[in-house]
Amino acid sequence: MITRPIPSTGEALPVIGMGTWQTFDVAGSSAHPSLQKVLETMHNAGGRLIDSSPMYGNSEKVIGDITHNMAARDDFFYATKVWTTGKQEGIRQMESSFHKMKRTTIDLMQIHNLTDWKTHLPVLQQWKQSGKIRYTGVTHYTDSSHDNLEQVIRKEKTDFVQFNYSLLSRHAEKRLLPAAADSGVATIINRPFGEGAYFKKIAGKSLPSWASDYAINSWAAYFLKFIISHPAVTCVIPATASPEHALENFNAGEGALPDAAGRNKMIAWIEGL
Repeated sequence: MITRPIPSTGEALPVIGMGTWQTFDVAGSSAHPSLQKVLETMHNAGGRLIDSSPMYGNSEKVIGDITHNMAARDDFFYATKVWTTGKQEGIRQMESSFHKMKRTTIDLMQIHNLTDWKTHLPVLQQWKQSGKIRYTGVTHYTDSSHDNLEQVIRKEKTDFVQFNYSLLSRHAEKRLLPAAADSGVATIINRPFGEGAYFKKIAGKSLPSWASDYAINSWAAYFLKFIISHPAVTCVIPATASPEHALENFNAGEGALPDAAGRNKMIAWIEGL
């Protein structure tokens, strides 16, 4: 799989990771074998990053329960978030995330949707200095949040910023992606498929013949390769509970990527439907 460097350290991170909103929020263990297969598929394809949050119900615990029994558990890059107000409540919630995910160190701790970020960021920076977490970040998922995210990453020292960006939702290209590149901040992209709306748009449609020029053999690859072809994108995190869909997603991290002309062709073709 293609990798991109995390600017603050140079550590290589594979370009396709795993989101867990809704998909890993399951009760009981009946779904664990299928979800473990999803993670095994990611690992076999060279992916590493698993992104979660206390907001995602049981997802952190499910990740911890599944990965704890996997031989590859220490190969993954564990990312989660703090999603509350107040310093002590934030600390309590983050400690709970460590327990649920069964980790002594979490690779990336993010401030979810910028919630009380001025309170939490100094704690994250202290935890990074002590080695409790490896990287810090801030997140959101709407175009209207991009200005605030830009201000934070330009003024504060964070390693990552996570936000929405996709083929049919390109607002981040205006300022946020360039700001991340200028500031040396890694980017994680959420909502790559428009929460499934893009697959409805192309239902019954065949890939254009020229898609093979970019090693695109599925619609998932079409949408994901557009995202990772942007040079300021570090990693994108599609979410799925299906091992078959996971394989399509992770395979998109290999092979040729569209250049600027190819990206414009991809936009025009989809917008023309």
